[in-house]
Amino acid sequence: MLDDDQKSLFMAWLQEHSSAVMKVARAYTLTSEECQDLAQEILLQAWQSLAKFERKSAPATWFYRVALQTAMNWQRKDKPRRSLQKPLLEVQIISDSNFGIQQVQQQEVVDQLYKAISQLPKGDAALVLLYLDEMSYREMSEVLGISESNVGVKLNRAKKALNDLMKGTNDEH
Repeated sequence: MLDDDQKSLFMAWLQEHSSAVMKVARAYTLTSEECQDLAQEILLQAWQSLAKFERKSAPATWFYRVALQTAMNWQRKDKPRRSLQKPLLEVQIISDSNFGIQQVQQQEVVDQLYKAISQLPKGDAALVLLYLDEMSYREMSEVLGISESNVGVKLNRAKKALNDLMKGTNDEH
């Protein structure tokens, strides 16, 4: 593939799949700064891996696979440092004119969900993210390299664990 072709393909895919990159990055990080760092790492890995894309799977599947593998590797390599460092305070400035009470509450639920997802084992977190992105079991199996039936079993377990974590999070407030 020529460099111009690669660049235009990458930019098109980035436009289509940037929300998936951010979802994955957010689920595997503690702070917004780490999220941005991981998102950049995912994009770098996707760019470097583009030449190896063999078109055996859908672009969305390939992009998710790169994002999840990068996030899992990043989390593993970065774990020693992160185990010593927890965010002191996540500050979000919310303008009353931009957000209503309902929107603030929805954002709190989303934040709780991502916090709970980050507490799941990495494979379960990956499954939940794919599920939230409304991928089929077949697509999930392609991204993760497991059978469709295994996706179903693991996803049910992950949903139960996530539900338990969400209940625990809500009990704290």
